[in-house]
Amino acid sequence: MSPKPPTPPEDLPTDIVNTLNSYSAARLRYIARYAEALASHKARGAELDEESAEDEDEERPDDLPDDVPAKATITIKEINDNRYYYWQWREGEKIRSQYKGPVDSDE
Repeated sequence: MSPKPPTPPEDLPTDIVNTLNSYSAARLRYIARYAEALASHKARGAELDEESAEDEDEERPDDLPDDVPAKATITIKEINDNRYYYWQWREGEKIRSQYKGPVDSDE
């Protein structure tokens, strides 16, 4: 190990370099673990954002209303012995539905 401290990256702000230089080795290791965890979290967030953008690019069915997301599926609900189509999708913990129309008796 060199007796000389490492050279900080040129684009690292001086106030951050000075603050880090004032910390103990134990605290720097603690900060390094946090910084690594934060970087991983942000990288996962970027991946999720990309996946979400890809999902939005999916082709929408022609009969899908504007206020129903492309990820919605069609389900059949029976109400008072009548069958109806509903668009259904998940928003967080909740399942949302929107009426589509009656199920034809020819099916």
